[in-house]
Amino acid sequence: VAQAHSLGLLLALLLPVVSTSLPGTVVRLNEAVLSYVSEIGKAPLQQALQVTVPYFLDWNGEVYQPTRIQILDIHVPQFDLKFIADFGVRMLVAANFTFQVFRVPEPLELTLPVVLLADARVAQGSIRTPVVSISACFPLFSSAVVFEGSGSVAPGLLVPVQKHIEAVLRNKLCLSLSNLVQGLNVHLGTLIGLNPVGPESQIRYSMINAPNITKDYISLDIDAILLLLGKPIVLPVEATHFVLPAHVGADGTMVTVGLSQDLFDSALLLLQKAGALNLDITGLLKSENNLLNTSMLGQLIPEVARQFPEPMPVALKVRLGTTPVATLRTNNATIQLQPFVEVQAVASNSAFQSLFSFDVVVNLSLQLSMSKAKLQGTTSVLGDIQLTVASSNVGFIDTNQVRPLTDALFQKPLLDHLNALLGMGIALPNVVNLHYVNPKVFVCEGYVVISSGLLYQR
Repeated sequence: VAQAHSLGLLLALLLPVVSTSLPGTVVRLNEAVLSYVSEIGKAPLQQALQVTVPYFLDWNGEVYQPTRIQILDIHVPQFDLKFIADFGVRMLVAANFTFQVFRVPEPLELTLPVVLLADARVAQGSIRTPVVSISACFPLFSSAVVFEGSGSVAPGLLVPVQKHIEAVLRNKLCLSLSNLVQGLNVHLGTLIGLNPVGPESQIRYSMINAPNITKDYISLDIDAILLLLGKPIVLPVEATHFVLPAHVGADGTMVTVGLSQDLFDSALLLLQKAGALNLDITGLLKSENNLLNTSMLGQLIPEVARQFPEPMPVALKVRLGTTPVATLRTNNATIQLQPFVEVQAVASNSAFQSLFSFDVVVNLSLQLSMSKAKLQGTTSVLGDIQLTVASSNVGFIDTNQVRPLTDALFQKPLLDHLNALLGMGIALPNVVNLHYVNPKVFVCEGYVVISSGLLYQR
C-alpha cells in the first residue's frame, strides 16, 4: 500500500534458533480490505501507469517524421480485487488514457480505453515476510476515441498511431504494475519486526509458513517471540499450534487478529522473569494518613508494639516467584497472582527488620483494549485477597485482624503498579503508516480476537 525500509537484515541478525514451539498469532485480512486497498491504491496506480511513449514516425507523403506522443491524463474508473484460493489476488483495472499527438497543422487528442487483468501470487519470502509477485498480466485495448475539436483524422493515421501506442503499453503497463508490487513488498516487510515491550524486552513477529488463502481472506500464521535481554522467553510446557476459527470477530471488518493463550502466558512469564511485577510499598512516617508504621501494626499485634515503642516506618516487599496465570474464557479474562509479601520495619540502627510474611493469592479481572497498534490491559480485584502467614518474628498473627489493614495498604499500590505495566501494551503485527481503526476486542475460549478497520496515512 506504500513504501518503507526493509527490516530483513535486522531480522537475519536477531533470529535465534529456538527448538520449542512459540506463541501463535494469526493475522487475517478479510474481503473488506480489498475494497479499501482498491480505493487508496488508485492514486499510486495511476502514477505507476504514467509511462513514457516514444516518438511515432509519421509519413507526410515524402519522408517519415518523428512525432511526439504524450500522456496527458490517466483516469481509473474501476479497480477491482478479489481473492483466488490457494494462490493470491486477481486484479481488474479499467483505465482511460488521454494522449496528445503533436502533429502539423494542429495537435491530436485521443482517449484509449484499456482493461488490465493481472494475477498476483502471495507467498512467504526468504526472511519470513509476505511477498507479492505478478504471475500473469494481460492488457486489453478498445478502439481509440478522438476528442471533439481535434479536427478530422484520416484512418490511415489513427490506426498506426493506436497500434504504436498499444505496442508500447502492452510491455510497459505490466512492468509498471510489477514495480508497484515490489514497492508493496518493501512495505510488507515491516509487518514482521522487532518492537519494544519494556526497557530490556522486545517482541518479534515472523511468519511460520506460506499464507493460507481462501476466496474470502488471506490468513498469516505468525510466531510471536518475546525476548528478555536478547534471549527468547520459552514456556515450560511446549506451546500448541494456534488455529483461528473461520468465523470469529465482527462482521465486515478489514482485519482479524487472533492471539493465542500462549502469547499471554509468555508475556506474563516475561514480566515475572524481568522482575517487573515486584514492588516495594512504603509510606511517609509524618503523614497523618500513613498506615505503614509500627504504631498502627502494634494496635493489632502486641509484639510489634513491644519491640517498637517509638513509631518507625514499615515497608511491604512484594515479590513474585511464581508466574502469574492468565485464563481466557468467553467474554471473561482473569489473571491470578501469587506474590510473597514480607512486612519489614526500620530498626533503630536504620536496618530493615523482618516482622512477618504472607503468601498471597490475588484474583484479577482483566479488561483488554486497543490503542494505536498496541493491546493494553487494566485489572481490578475479584473477590477477597487470600492471605496465609508464611513466617513471623512477632508471634501469632490473626489474619482476620490484619486483613483490613493489608487490603488498604496492599491492594491499590499493586493495582496501580500492574495497570501501569499492562498500560504499556504489547505491539501487534502492523505495517508502517497503516493503522488499526475502531478496533473491537473479543475474549474467546483460549484466545483473544481483535477485529478492526485499517487506515493508511503517509
